[in-house]
Amino acid sequence: MTALQAILMTVFCGLVLTPRAYPDPTDPTVETPKPGEVLITHDVREVSLQLQGQSWLIQRNQDPNVTLTPLFTNTTVGFLQPIQLAPSVETLGELEVLAWMRKMQTDDSIVLVDTRPFLPYERLHIPGAINIPPRLFKNEFAAIEVLERKLNVTTTDSGELNFNDAKTVIAYSNGHFCAMTPYAVKYAPYSLLKLGYPPEKIKYYRGGMQDWTSVGLTVAGADAF
Repeated sequence: MTALQAILMTVFCGLVLTPRAYPDPTDPTVETPKPGEVLITHDVREVSLQLQGQSWLIQRNQDPNVTLTPLFTNTTVGFLQPIQLAPSVETLGELEVLAWMRKMQTDDSIVLVDTRPFLPYERLHIPGAINIPPRLFKNEFAAIEVLERKLNVTTTDSGELNFNDAKTVIAYSNGHFCAMTPYAVKYAPYSLLKLGYPPEKIKYYRGGMQDWTSVGLTVAGADAF
């Protein structure tokens, strides 16, 4: 990990996240949660965002009786995916995804991509995400069209892809058992990496929808809760 990456991992939306896992309750700088209150971190209750023309308040569900959505309770599907999807492709957790989402508000060179088919995306997704289903990476024409229309990749007069202004992609799917993001990024016949997408511009949120919903973070879609 570079020094810059270390700094970015310790800074969340302009707020320094202290490295201690268990804050000292006698420390006056540590905000004490109200009884029953669920926080994102020990000193972050919520994050206000403007994404895709909508206002979002990202927080954890405060209902003590809420349980996992039935969409992500099945433990017998898929195959576990690696932590490191490919060299130079960074794997993110929830706090890093939130930090990128905060940056997205003023930086259109970043895009949050749900790589599942449209219907699951329509039912439930992370706020601000666009949908690029995995089937589009089976066909060269479709894949290149996606890169040009949604990821700011251009084609030179000689027919080569130009990634100089390509967007930074934060990609996710159902969760650590789901192969859809690995397929779109690495394994499809015309995956991002096979087409030459710079790996340092690809971020992999391995936990996906299962981890996002398991901690009660705000969701969008027809089945949002």
